[in-house]
Amino acid sequence: MLDLDTCLKYLKEEHYCPHCNTRLSCCEAPPFHVGDGLGWGTEVLFICLNDDCPIFVNSWKRFEELYGHSSSCRYMLVPGETSGSAMMVQGKDAFTGSVLDPEKIKSQNARYDQEKEALAKLATCVADHDCTPVMALLLDEKAGQAHRKQACECLVGVNDLSCIDALRNHDFANPEIEQRVNIAIKELLKANFKKECPHCAEIVKSQAKTCKHCNKELD
Repeated sequence: MLDLDTCLKYLKEEHYCPHCNTRLSCCEAPPFHVGDGLGWGTEVLFICLNDDCPIFVNSWKRFEELYGHSSSCRYMLVPGETSGSAMMVQGKDAFTGSVLDPEKIKSQNARYDQEKEALAKLATCVADHDCTPVMALLLDEKAGQAHRKQACECLVGVNDLSCIDALRNHDFANPEIEQRVNIAIKELLKANFKKECPHCAEIVKSQAKTCKHCNKELD
């Protein structure tokens, strides 16, 4: 993960396209090199995103004639090198979505730090009856799936019914995590002799015949 300090360091560098003299944009490097399937060996690439750049404008026809498909080139410079090269791209939008954004990097790092902090607290959350780290991981769709599964395992042990409402209202993208959460909620309710009203979803005593919240009859 690209940290904020590294991001800012790269953004301070100024490099210009030799074909159009446009300042190169600092972009996150793709995970794989299209040529050999390996990484680029760098976190970022400096790329000319000027659509009027001669190398970009003129390469469409050349690639069509040589290879029979629609593609072009953008000028690319690898950090630390003095001269760049042409990189084949499939369309004009290539790399436009990977331009380094300091605020985005800062937000990503803050989320990652919160995940690490929550994970560290899982070891003692049951003894401390603290559902905060459990909820932080379960409600974070970008958290590692292994970490979220660990949180599911702690949910019953924490024994906090107040967790249920937020979990029921969360839209889980991963079906497996959602299933694990549902199982944990069922066990949590059973351990506290409670159940959810099928009509209003409020929690009532397991032996209740009528919901005290909506007055509907219960099975």
